Amino acid sequence: MLACLALLQKPSYGYALLETLNEAGVTVDGNTLYPLLRRLEKQGLLTSEWNTDESRPRKFYQVSPDGSRVRSGLVREWRDLVASISRLTKEG
Repeated sequence: MLACLALLQKPSYGYALLETLNEAGVTVDGNTLYPLLRRLEKQGLLTSEWNTDESRPRKFYQVSPDGSRVRSGLVREWRDLVASISRLTKEG
């Protein structure tokens, strides 16, 4: 969820998001990503818009203002968790 909210600051469609995640080493299956995108949209964390300019219509997603606030909170929690784990695993 955090990865999607982070990457969708700019509009993107599902398959492009899937490729970006996979290239970054975050392996996600389309059967996981697409339901997540729909759920985040239903929760008001993403907005979407159909682009029919090309031969194949694509649904573009972007983070909503509420999604940006949730993203900021999740980033803070993630950084706190990383710091805690670093302290726990520090040798010596």
